[in-house]
Amino acid sequence: MKRLTDHPHLNTLVRLTFRNPASLIYLGLVLAATLFVAVDTLFVAHEDASFSGVWLFLLAAPAIFLFFLGGSLAGAEAGGPTWFLVLGLAVSVLVQSLALGWFARLVRRVGSAGSAHRQGV
Repeated sequence: MKRLTDHPHLNTLVRLTFRNPASLIYLGLVLAATLFVAVDTLFVAHEDASFSGVWLFLLAAPAIFLFFLGGSLAGAEAGGPTWFLVLGLAVSVLVQSLALGWFARLVRRVGSAGSAHRQGV
């Protein structure tokens, strides 16, 4: 019986999302911003509201806006319930990590094809 991890398309998605330098740097930035938001929210007293969470939404942009649009079309007020925002952030970050991995692979392929072409001239 074939295991789920033996599926070639799944391996490609995992490699593009988690196993390349561009995606790892992006996911590291998201992790750092998440830790900053958590510490700021839990341990720092503010007289006014903190805008530390804005960094997470900036890192998740533009994909997070599709979730905002979907939530507003579904009738959610002010972005929807907390679980919807957290799910939207997580999915947006993963989609963008996948897109970065795909773009990095594309740039490497185009760069290697271009350098091979120049050497043959």
